[in-house]
Amino acid sequence: MGSLTAVRILDSSSPGRLDRWRRLLSDVLLWAVVAAPVGYAGFSPPYAPYAVPLVVGKLVVLGAAVVASRRQPLLAPVLVVLGSVVDGNFAFAIPVFSYLAGRRTASVGPAAGVFVLIVGGGTALNLGLLGTGAATWFLLASVLLFAAVFPWLVGRYRRQQQELADAGRRHVEASTREQRGAAERIRLRERARIAGEMHDSLGHDLSLIALRAAALEVAADLDDRHRAAAGELRASVSAATERLHEIIGVLREEGGASVRPSGETVAELVEGAREAGMAVRMEAIPTVAELPAMTGHAAHRIVREALTNAARYAPGAPVQVSVTRAGDRVDVAVVNDAPPAGPLPAPPSQGSGLLALAERVRLAGGTLHAGPRTGGGFAVRAALPATGPVESAAGTGPAGPSDPALSDPALSGAVGEPGPSERPVDAERRLHDARRRVRRSLLVALLAPVGFALVLSLVYYPVATAGTVLDRATFEQMRLGTARSELAGLPRRPLERPTTADRDGCEYYTDGNFPLAQPTWRLCFTDGRLASKEWIAQ
Repeated sequence: MGSLTAVRILDSSSPGRLDRWRRLLSDVLLWAVVAAPVGYAGFSPPYAPYAVPLVVGKLVVLGAAVVASRRQPLLAPVLVVLGSVVDGNFAFAIPVFSYLAGRRTASVGPAAGVFVLIVGGGTALNLGLLGTGAATWFLLASVLLFAAVFPWLVGRYRRQQQELADAGRRHVEASTREQRGAAERIRLRERARIAGEMHDSLGHDLSLIALRAAALEVAADLDDRHRAAAGELRASVSAATERLHEIIGVLREEGGASVRPSGETVAELVEGAREAGMAVRMEAIPTVAELPAMTGHAAHRIVREALTNAARYAPGAPVQVSVTRAGDRVDVAVVNDAPPAGPLPAPPSQGSGLLALAERVRLAGGTLHAGPRTGGGFAVRAALPATGPVESAAGTGPAGPSDPALSDPALSGAVGEPGPSERPVDAERRLHDARRRVRRSLLVALLAPVGFALVLSLVYYPVATAGTVLDRATFEQMRLGTARSELAGLPRRPLERPTTADRDGCEYYTDGNFPLAQPTWRLCFTDGRLASKEWIAQ
């Protein structure tokens, strides 16, 4: 017994252990991917002093970032951005951890705060402490934009896509539960109606028995012993009638009078439809006395419901009604052709009538099939027992939820297990909100990089061009051999010297091209005089 318990505990815990192993494997693979550039560069010659401890430390930082990406997703990009100050190869890990941060972070506020902190700290470090030029700062800020912000936006979009899928699934489950509940309410209402009819008929019979027992009790030629027995019989029948009223009578619907006239037969029902103007043709009808009570009630209800639907959805179409007996089975069929002038405009049917019919037929021990005909029109067919109802478990049976006539998964409950209890209106609102968030995230993912680039340009351009703009007219007026101090219109400061410069004593100026303010003019001086001036092709 103990070993069986241990096996069961092992089996129950194995899915969780398998998930942990999968997460561990994925984290190891992630670490290997982001560590490859750092490790390759660190272990490649030439080797600097303390190269191995330094590379190991970098790999440990990357491992910490992988671990943090599970519990504190926003900490991982901060670690790799700090690592990029020491080793530029950390930049390859920034997009990865930024994407994971967007995928695993629920709210936007903390992420925005982290990115602002990184941008502010990086700006202060580069422009203030390290003395980096504006061009280098712009390059680093652009890398941060496309290596961190854009992947985070993509991860955020993927997260909200998953939330949309979950909201859609919950909406389907809520709608399915609502439809299943509506179908179940229809079945219960039909059972209550049947109980009411049985209460009426059985109560009437019991009342007659009690009446006959009372008449027997007061008979003059009855001896005392039999008179007492008749009195006990009358009292028992009266008590049974009262219990029947208490147990079944409470199941009546409001206004619980049966819509079926007392003693009305199928033939009388068809005759009433003819008098109302319907073209109904009827085949041989067995008398109600030949059928069990449940079968007779079910046959009457099938014909009445089918005639009502034919009058509503196929006006003017001929209808054929047949109730025939074959051995121990009664076949009921109501078939109508397509309406000659087309169906009347009406709201879409919810199928509640067919659900109620299916429940009544199931309780009678029969089967029900209803649906459109191939050549047009509609057919309702049922097979009912002619000898009495067949016992069946609740919710099962030939015409239960698996009946082909009611094969809609939304009605039969064939769409998986129900999820958390949620009203359809709440699920609809959740789905609407998820769709709105996905559209907004997609729009932000597309427009935010452009907006950030524009903001960076607007910040970088004034800084880069302040005091460095030389217009073409002033450039054309400059004469070779003129002393630098005598050049009219010369900007107060030159641009940073391009890395591709091949001449000493030269100064570079821009014409103000937006947004990068690239060098446009080159002025070279010898002994403080203008020796040459050139236009630099962009």
